[in-house]
Amino acid sequence: MFKVSYLNKVYFALFLIGSNLLYSQEDEKHTSLDTDYYYGTILEHSPKIGHLITGHPEGFLLRYNYHSSGKEAWQRRHNYPDWGFSFAYQDMKNPSLGEMYGVFSHINWYFFKRNLQLSVGQGVGYMTNPYDKENNFRNSAYGSHLLSATFLKLNYHKPNIWNRIGVQAGISLFHFSNGAVKLPNTSTNTLAFNFGVNYQMDDRREIDYMNNDDDEKITEPIKFNLALRFGINESSVVGLGQYPFVIIVAYADKRLSRSSRIVFGSELFLSYFLKELIDYQVAAFPERENTDDYDFKRAGVFIGYELQINKLAPFVNLGYYYYNPFGFGDAIYNRIGLKRYFGKKEEIYGLMSVKSHAAKAEALEFGIGYRF
Repeated sequence: MFKVSYLNKVYFALFLIGSNLLYSQEDEKHTSLDTDYYYGTILEHSPKIGHLITGHPEGFLLRYNYHSSGKEAWQRRHNYPDWGFSFAYQDMKNPSLGEMYGVFSHINWYFFKRNLQLSVGQGVGYMTNPYDKENNFRNSAYGSHLLSATFLKLNYHKPNIWNRIGVQAGISLFHFSNGAVKLPNTSTNTLAFNFGVNYQMDDRREIDYMNNDDDEKITEPIKFNLALRFGINESSVVGLGQYPFVIIVAYADKRLSRSSRIVFGSELFLSYFLKELIDYQVAAFPERENTDDYDFKRAGVFIGYELQINKLAPFVNLGYYYYNPFGFGDAIYNRIGLKRYFGKKEEIYGLMSVKSHAAKAEALEFGIGYRF
């Protein structure tokens, strides 16, 4: 049986490696700091966490940003985004949940003459008080100290109002989950209002943006992909243990532009937690019929969209099980994740994703793939 502490170390290491691969690509000189205070509420996306919503979470987010000027073509195509590192603290305002400390890598996009800022951050969160069957059995949200952490922010952003100091204000959403690596894992979503200040780190008040003269259209034939996703997770019954899973994936992709693709394919799921769950339910409920049909394997088809930002590519998938004899989960599943391409031809890539049935996460997936 796998130990969750081992996976935590692997996940944290991959996060640091991925962040280094993103930020070591360029030596941007224009940088800034910003900090926000936020105050909000935990959304009751499941009745299982209703008893944990007893107050209004509050905390702060501190970010270090690198500003692009269009040195690379992808920066010009995406309206000169920022990227950087973040640190967050959140008091969940419930003793069973405790507090959260998180580290993230993030990217900021700009709209409406750069007055509207959309930020996305992905990283690792540390929860101070996870579930314990003897000492903290009320915490149905987090089954482990280390979690996958994501934030979204939509801000009015105004730099350089006074000297190098500016302001921002908006709304934020913080999501914490371990992808069912260790149960329970109902997870939490905190919706908050935020406001704060930003500070430009160098003397330049304005960035000299390079003109976007990259209007050349790109054509590419349909490409095929073979990928392998893997990880460990636990069934919906707390205490049955953690087991490995493997997903064999074959799909095609068609480039729509320099920065976007659509995908279509099929995948075979070999989830050994499901095999254990089937054995448990057959033993616990012998009166059930058709036990010969209880195959733990599943197969599905999916469609998806991928947005490529330099070598990184966030993606979303929507899938449907055409083979699921045990009937675990809903017929429709979804996935959100991030790829990182390697090499000039971008044939090899690594990936990390979360697979869910609606808002209920099934697995935190890692993977490798080949595009040809």
